[in-house]
Amino acid sequence: MTRSARSRDFTAVHYSEATFIRFDSKMPGMVVFGRRWGIASDDLVFPGAFELFIRVLWWIGTVLLYSYHKGQFDCNGKGVLHIYLIGLLVVLALVILSLCAIVYVSAQGTITNPGSRRCMPTLVYLRALLYLPELMWACLGAVWVSDDGKGCDPATVGVVVAAVVASWIILLFTALGVIFVFDPMGDSRPSAAPMEPLGVRHLESSGGTQFLSTARSLAVKVWESRLRLLCCCLPQDESNRAAFSSISQLVSGFFSDTDLVPSDIAAGLALIHQEQDKMERSRDPDVTIDHSPSSPIEEDLESELEKAVHFMHFAAAAYGWPLYVYSNLLTGPCKLSGDCCRSRADEFDIVGADHLGCNFSSILQITGLQDRDFIHVSFHNQIYEIPFFVVLDHKRESILVAVRGTLSLKDALTDLSAECENMPIDGVTGACYAHKGISQAASYIYRKLVNDGILNQAFSIVPHEYKLVITGHSLGAGAAAVLAILLRHSFPTLQCYAFSPPGGLLSKALADYSKDFVVSVVLGKDLVPRLSLPNMEDLKRKILKIVSNCNKPKYRILLQGCWYELFGGEPDDSPSEMVSRREEELNLPLLGEESLLIHQSSSYQSLASDDSPLHTVPHMPFFLPGRVLHILEDGPTRRSCFSQVRYRAEWSNEMAFRSILISPSMLVDHMPDAVLRALKSLTSDKPYSLCPSSSNHSQHNVV
Repeated sequence: MTRSARSRDFTAVHYSEATFIRFDSKMPGMVVFGRRWGIASDDLVFPGAFELFIRVLWWIGTVLLYSYHKGQFDCNGKGVLHIYLIGLLVVLALVILSLCAIVYVSAQGTITNPGSRRCMPTLVYLRALLYLPELMWACLGAVWVSDDGKGCDPATVGVVVAAVVASWIILLFTALGVIFVFDPMGDSRPSAAPMEPLGVRHLESSGGTQFLSTARSLAVKVWESRLRLLCCCLPQDESNRAAFSSISQLVSGFFSDTDLVPSDIAAGLALIHQEQDKMERSRDPDVTIDHSPSSPIEEDLESELEKAVHFMHFAAAAYGWPLYVYSNLLTGPCKLSGDCCRSRADEFDIVGADHLGCNFSSILQITGLQDRDFIHVSFHNQIYEIPFFVVLDHKRESILVAVRGTLSLKDALTDLSAECENMPIDGVTGACYAHKGISQAASYIYRKLVNDGILNQAFSIVPHEYKLVITGHSLGAGAAAVLAILLRHSFPTLQCYAFSPPGGLLSKALADYSKDFVVSVVLGKDLVPRLSLPNMEDLKRKILKIVSNCNKPKYRILLQGCWYELFGGEPDDSPSEMVSRREEELNLPLLGEESLLIHQSSSYQSLASDDSPLHTVPHMPFFLPGRVLHILEDGPTRRSCFSQVRYRAEWSNEMAFRSILISPSMLVDHMPDAVLRALKSLTSDKPYSLCPSSSNHSQHNVV
């Protein structure tokens, strides 16, 4: 037998033996009181250490008080007070000992290797029992203060009152913590026999299929209840209930096949961020290609930047007064105060405006237009129905439609309706699908513009050379791109500028079709243009893999991750459990990774390469619309807070956004004021470089 064959046989035997005991060990979700909770046994380090600090100070203060009076109290009820303080010292000592044990045990092991934390449920039961005497002593202290504390030293009474209040506060926060980590689906996890091999328990069997179907139905119902509670102010009509059901099925199914708790996800994201930064620093510098200032590609890029900064003002204006005040904290409220209540002539339609008219006043302030330039303004907002306005842009000789992005809970529900919807377009071959919620929002605006004659009215009062331009940011960018596709046949010269559009928007056929008339602008490591169902499944796979490979305890991962996010430094080059594994063993799933799976998920991939046949994409890949203009920061990724930011712009492609990049700026880069500020910086002083394309030499390296 060859050496490689012996290695494979040993690995197979080792793997098959390990699968027998996999279900016997505790999974990351801690199981106490007969159910699984939304917290792991290694999540008690920080809350336990914090409570331990408070309890030690409390115990020291009580000892000092008792020592100062030498156990002799000259007041009414001194016997009760003596018993209370002695009992309090004993209870605090027991609590401190139990917390020391909990913190120590919780800090042992790794996320997927909880063997050294087997005694954690016992410690949790012990700590829960200690709440009973603590509750009794809190009641005893309250009775003493109310009945016998009047004749005592005020300092003594104050200490007892503080102890009683502290006890009740800790009990209250404990109850809130229990509610917070309660998992309504905690008893719906599969419970296989302890010595059951993985190959015996087929989930395709009738029993397994019935169990998983019941679990999924319960998860959907739980999420529907959460959404109804969160959106209790919305009308519970048929369309809203359908949206709740659609979103619940999407959200409940995402992590239903894993046994991850929120802190596991946070640790995985911290590790992925550092791993991505390591790969970005280690890659070769971008190849510099000289282009003359008059090259057609560079002139096209500069022209598009000038148009983009102009139309971005309208996309930002669609947000109304909240963004205007946020961007102008000192002067915004004063400027709006004089305009909000001013009466206006009925030269155009305003639908759903606020009583003071502050939203419309903000639009005037940001765009610099006059009342007579507006054709239609709609602030009406429901699920799948988002605000927009139509204006005459004489500077660019265009009729401009600006669509608002996400600003309300209803908009967020539209965003979350991320299923694909068929959207056939004449002349486009291939699968034509779009994001369901955004597609329906765009169809709503289409009906308003065409069926209500808004566009006909606008074109009837402008010269023939005026063309149609559609713009928006975030959700508004996605709706603007889909709306442009719907209107393209009727308006062949139409142009669309989509700022920070959602990544999971269009199928490949529609994305390619839109490249002739849509320009997408993305800033830095913005999360939203990379956000799609396949990308989220890919991120989940990366979290499972990197969490399984890391041999550090979770508290160290989180501490180092927070330090790295706040202060930078070198990415952590931590060893992993797969350092010593042979090449042949990598063809088998890592036990730690598979132990995080409740059942075989379509998103699961072993540690083999991404080309492995085990890796399947459960969702249709969606892409950004049109050509992609990517704005990046020049210079080091870490800089001082007061240093001037320099940008560079380059043409990219939709494939560069097929992975989610973890970064502190992933949310900041999405804000409309940040996008507008970057565009202004690029077009005003022009301290930037224009790169014709990043398709060959500026690909992001990601984990």
